Amino acid sequence: MGRPPVIQPEQKIRVVLAVLSGGISVAEAARKEKVSEQSIHRWKAEFVEAGKVGLTAGRSGPSTREQQLEAEVAELTQALGEAHLEARVWKRSAEGRLGPSRTSR
Repeated sequence: MGRPPVIQPEQKIRVVLAVLSGGISVAEAARKEKVSEQSIHRWKAEFVEAGKVGLTAGRSGPSTREQQLEAEVAELTQALGEAHLEARVWKRSAEGRLGPSRTSR
């Protein structure tokens, strides 16, 4: 048996919405899309679960991905600050050995 057809997410959404609205049965959708009924049931379950997450995420605060990005921004901001201070120390150290440069203040 060959590999199952690749169904684009937009097409999966259309199929799931048609099934949820009662416009087509799971069996009809499976035949039309040439996939198993189990696939249609899985798409439907994933769609409903993602909808639940989407509706509750806004109320409970930032998503896990947002939290990861915020932590990364904080870490990078701290690293940038440390690098800036280190550069200033190196510059002052070099000025002390070489004398003041024309651009120093």
